[in-house]
Amino acid sequence: MAILKHIASKNADYGETQRYLMFQYNEDTMKPILDENGRLIPREEYYLDGINCDSFTFDMECKELNAQYRKNQTFDEIKSHHYILSFDPKDTEESGLTGERAQQLGLEYARKNFPGHQALVCTHTDGHNQSGNIHVHIVINSLRKHDVERQDFMERPCDSRAGYKHHLTNDYLSYLKQDVMDLCHREQLHQVDLLSPAERKVTDREYHAQRRGQKKLDTLNREMTAGGITPRKTKFETQKDFLRNAIEEAAASARSLEEFQKQLLDNYHISLKISRRRFSYLHPERGKYITGRNLGTRYEKEYLLSVWEKNSKCHQNLSPEPDTSDKPSAFANQNDLPAFVFIKSELRLVIDLQNCAKAQANSSYARKVRLSNLQQMAKTVAYIQEHGYDTEDDLKAAFDEAQAQTTEMRKTLRSTEKKLREVNEQIHYTGQYLANKSVYREFLTCKNKKKFRLEHQTEITLYVTARKILKEHSEDGKLPSMKLLKAEKEKLAARKSSQYEAYRNLREYEKELHIVQTNIDTFLGKDRSRQTAQERESTRS
Repeated sequence: MAILKHIASKNADYGETQRYLMFQYNEDTMKPILDENGRLIPREEYYLDGINCDSFTFDMECKELNAQYRKNQTFDEIKSHHYILSFDPKDTEESGLTGERAQQLGLEYARKNFPGHQALVCTHTDGHNQSGNIHVHIVINSLRKHDVERQDFMERPCDSRAGYKHHLTNDYLSYLKQDVMDLCHREQLHQVDLLSPAERKVTDREYHAQRRGQKKLDTLNREMTAGGITPRKTKFETQKDFLRNAIEEAAASARSLEEFQKQLLDNYHISLKISRRRFSYLHPERGKYITGRNLGTRYEKEYLLSVWEKNSKCHQNLSPEPDTSDKPSAFANQNDLPAFVFIKSELRLVIDLQNCAKAQANSSYARKVRLSNLQQMAKTVAYIQEHGYDTEDDLKAAFDEAQAQTTEMRKTLRSTEKKLREVNEQIHYTGQYLANKSVYREFLTCKNKKKFRLEHQTEITLYVTARKILKEHSEDGKLPSMKLLKAEKEKLAARKSSQYEAYRNLREYEKELHIVQTNIDTFLGKDRSRQTAQERESTRS
């Protein structure tokens, strides 16, 4: 499949583009590769042509044209546009695509879609990161050199006149992608629909972040392997990849939005937010949500709804007829229910108009704030009546109790996390102990222990270290069972998940009560500037 990529550059050094096209560059650092004498190394195979310019004087001719029309003189102007037409690697074997043929297709494409511009057309056959796919670079000066006939894809009258800049819009980019598709179909090359959103949307930034992360992980794993430690993780996963994999696993078994949302939170600590009928996901290590659209169509609302509907139908077809005999209900025992269930309200803090500079400067904004404050006050009064808070002391007592419960649950959660870390450490050292146990036994039975120790120094050291640490953590001096440790880990992980859910609910409840207190104090005219340090800390959390 051929894809089209566009890069707008503000670099005034057009010669840098020429050097990149003709010489070898490091794909990770984007710096030139030099030989032992410090000179640039030419690429093994490339095809270079110029349109409306000489390919070797492209930089000087572009600067002369810019000076003639007094354009592209400031640092924030786009100096050039770089289009990359990348063909499918299978086109080389199955369709007979060669570098010469790709160069001719690139020249045809550039003359048709960028008429009047100075352009460099260069074909590389090595592919990105030695992948082997043939791709064509089309670099144009953003300023048009010649007047041309007006084309259908030109949106403005000046788009066909010399001295005006290349104007790329969404419609123009869609036209360029459609022309790539038509070109590939005509030449019988592999092609997909470039105008439809991708199922898994991977941007250049994410792609390079994944490559850098994988490279660092491979280096670390080699060091661990050399030290006799088996790496736990061999594939680097970006935050977006983590979200995609978690969403796919949760959606595969979920039959409703509520079930899907609960699985994401319980199993992966991923929060789901629905705003303007769009799904957004919060990675546990991020503070900003990532929309489903940025992940791909498989992670948006429409697709997931169809998956849940299909799962629900399959479940109904496979489930036996319900037995209405005298079987006890799964929730017959009230102790099985969660101890605290919290449903978040829509309460918001009212805005203090006396201290709001924007409201004082803008009367229309002030009216909007007053209307919003009245709505929030009505919700606050309804909340107080619904929960039966007769006095301010009752409300304060409820807030203090919620604050204490949140603190206690936080301590409990941290204690569970500490135990889980200890069990994980024991599992790690137990595996290290068992992996090198046979070598240590050979060491005990061999005749030349000195020679054997020199040959197997790493394995023996790992075994002794693991045995020592495991015995230190054992109360009776016996080594733990891997089966029991894994069962304990599973038990602690489930406990941690439920405790985290309870802590999150208690924290949200505490914040809600704080909002109610603040709204009441604001409308009663009380000074909230003298909040206690404890209240401020709870507001930040």
